[in-house]
Amino acid sequence: MTEAARVLALLAERGQTLAVAESLTGGLVAAELTGVPGASASFRGSVTAYATALKRELLGVDGALLAERGAVDPEVASQMATGVRVRLGADWGIATTGVAGPDPQDGQPVGTVYVAVAGPAGDASRTGAPAGSPAGPPVGKVVPLRLNGDRGEIRRESVRIVLELLREELSGNVRAQDTEQNGGN
Repeated sequence: MTEAARVLALLAERGQTLAVAESLTGGLVAAELTGVPGASASFRGSVTAYATALKRELLGVDGALLAERGAVDPEVASQMATGVRVRLGADWGIATTGVAGPDPQDGQPVGTVYVAVAGPAGDASRTGAPAGSPAGPPVGKVVPLRLNGDRGEIRRESVRIVLELLREELSGNVRAQDTEQNGGN
């Protein structure tokens, strides 16, 4: 079973939905998800905001943040995930932003990637709160990555890692994420 199939199965079990915001992956995350039969039960859609201005216009990323730090930034990734979740009416949002190459961008070297997940308020079973307790704050996580390889390898690894991050959040089995991926240094 692929990572995309695992994610979609977990979402279906929970009766929840997913939306995707992509930059450097250019639609690869959405393609991976829609390649799974029955994806439409949980996958709402995606926004490929490749141009920086579209991150602000379509996903609601703060314009001042984009002007100050550029599109390759952990807070930008977080706002992309939250923005796509809200705008597409999904329970969960995931996002990818970074530099696949061949040239650096926004002062960031090739292989600098941020993946993010934004979700609904945690339930009592995940937070350890007593049954019947109100839900906690919304789930949100950003993982910085330093990936090696060519443009295609960086993009494919970004897809794999963002889906893995979501699966971990959905399963409640979140582990520490090593920032050195794909043989990085």
